[in-house]
Amino acid sequence: MSNIITYDPFVELREFQRQLFGDDLFTPTKALHSPTTDVWTEDDKQLVIEAHLPNFEQKDIDVNVDDSVLVIRAEKHEQERDKKKQYVIRESSSSFYRRVKLPEIADKDNVKAHMKNGILTVTVPFKELPAPKKIAIETKK
Repeated sequence: MSNIITYDPFVELREFQRQLFGDDLFTPTKALHSPTTDVWTEDDKQLVIEAHLPNFEQKDIDVNVDDSVLVIRAEKHEQERDKKKQYVIRESSSSFYRRVKLPEIADKDNVKAHMKNGILTVTVPFKELPAPKKIAIETKK
């Protein structure tokens, strides 16, 4: 199994901003945060794509295979209204988009996705490759 380590060059900057501004919804810290996506192969039998989407619900997310590309798209719009005065107090929207090129051996018909605790996991199994054909060597007389 090969592991892919995700490097985020803005971790220290976000931590510094969190210390200065806190974790309030309207701080620059929230604007800079983007969900991480990890991609790896598992036992050379399948490709695993893991998208960390803590602010999205399953209904907000679409997963598609378009030709040989896996597309993950999430979009969320929220409004909070003042019930007495009938106007919008707070409105926000967020979106997420990732494209992952699938290898030729990907079995696109058997892709599976599930969501648990804000983590979307998509598994793409690999097709069974035919075994190499042994060629007999003949001797000529």
